[in-house]
Amino acid sequence: MNTDTNPRIVVVTGAGTGIGRATAHAFADEGAHVLAVGRRPEPLHETAADRARITPLVADITADGEPARIVATALELHGRLDVLVNNAGIVRSGALDTLTPELIAPQIATNLIAPALLAQAALPALEASGGVIVNVSTSVGQRAWPGNSLYAATKAALETLTRSWAVELAPRGIRVAAVAPGAIATPIGEHQGLTPERLAALREWQLAHTPLGRIGRPEEVAWAITHLAAPAASFITGVILPVDGGAVVA
Repeated sequence: MNTDTNPRIVVVTGAGTGIGRATAHAFADEGAHVLAVGRRPEPLHETAADRARITPLVADITADGEPARIVATALELHGRLDVLVNNAGIVRSGALDTLTPELIAPQIATNLIAPALLAQAALPALEASGGVIVNVSTSVGQRAWPGNSLYAATKAALETLTRSWAVELAPRGIRVAAVAPGAIATPIGEHQGLTPERLAALREWQLAHTPLGRIGRPEEVAWAITHLAAPAASFITGVILPVDGGAVVA
């Protein structure tokens, strides 16, 4: 728990909707100052609307120079950085024989390259604070996901980065962990361009493969993120925590 005299400083990417918005809210409600990063100004301002501790920052994390600008903004506003949450991600479905460079490149850029460059840009500040990186993966990426193989592959790679960074950065006092959400009630299907019929079919498949028998809430993933990043979790690093209603073990 933060105190008003020494609040933690948190950067959350993809903070305009879904898990990112819930995570920004959860940290702010704990007393942290949050830099909420996203591509679209309107959702970001909705995220920050009723919480003075959240500052929206419109940025494309895949653009040249943006990781450095994001970190610099956090330092200019608050003088430090304690937690980086790499949440932003995109899905572009496609079977292997339908994949094109236009489908492949944005997913790799957003889901894999951008988190790496943002973490790299944040290293000096996180080392100074003894900070934490929390990556957002997907529990479905731990098994076959036909039709979404590239998205699943980027998230599996992000999990490998999580484990590798945890070992690599431990001597520098930085912890690294990840959450792997399952079926969560977010707008990602709409952002993906799914029709209502395809979205309904996806939800039916997800429910059939989720032992707890329901769709999760963004707030439940945010709870896991804030607790992995908490000072009380100081002996936890390198872990990938499923938040999926049991899907990964079913």
